[in-house]
Amino acid sequence: MATKTHLGDMTIEEAAKESAANWRDFDCFVWFREKDIPDSENWMLHYTHHRDSGLLDQSNAEQIRKALAPFTEGDDPDVVEEDHHHWAVGWIRGVSLRVYRRGKITKAFRTFHQLMESVAAYPILDESDYSEREYEASYENIEHAAWNLKRKYNVPEDWQSQVFSWLNDNRPNSLENGADDQGGWPDDDDLQAAFDALGFERLEDE
Repeated sequence: MATKTHLGDMTIEEAAKESAANWRDFDCFVWFREKDIPDSENWMLHYTHHRDSGLLDQSNAEQIRKALAPFTEGDDPDVVEEDHHHWAVGWIRGVSLRVYRRGKITKAFRTFHQLMESVAAYPILDESDYSEREYEASYENIEHAAWNLKRKYNVPEDWQSQVFSWLNDNRPNSLENGADDQGGWPDDDDLQAAFDALGFERLEDE
């Protein structure tokens, strides 16, 4: 029988037992909120994304945040958003979540476990949100990818939009999300083809 390593592959009872007080197993880590919570052994930490996360992690993090938002309300919430920083590695974000309350699994953890089951079955929690992030990242990347080429042309104000549209119509592969999951990054040949096809005026001193 295969070993269950993902919370979404476990039963709710197994996952709850595995998750409660998981922060005690973190290396070189101190959870300062432990001192403020009388039942800290019933809580878990789950990180969703960090400074260098790809689009999928960012998208899933937002879906998790939305699903758990109702449990962050009140004077004694079962979910608290966490935002941790380190001078060397930047920031990492997620939630602390009460797994048990008075010996019973909380609704917050049941909701969280359902999300983990969804991720275990299919990694994208919201296709529409993820696709929109891919689109926006690819669009923004054109500005950075073309920074050197752009200096050689007198481009119109909407040059980025024009280039994106041309690439999308003529060289869609150049806008496909890369292995780093940070959106598409057109190479110099694709950008040059777009600039030439769009008739951008080349500066004489170049």
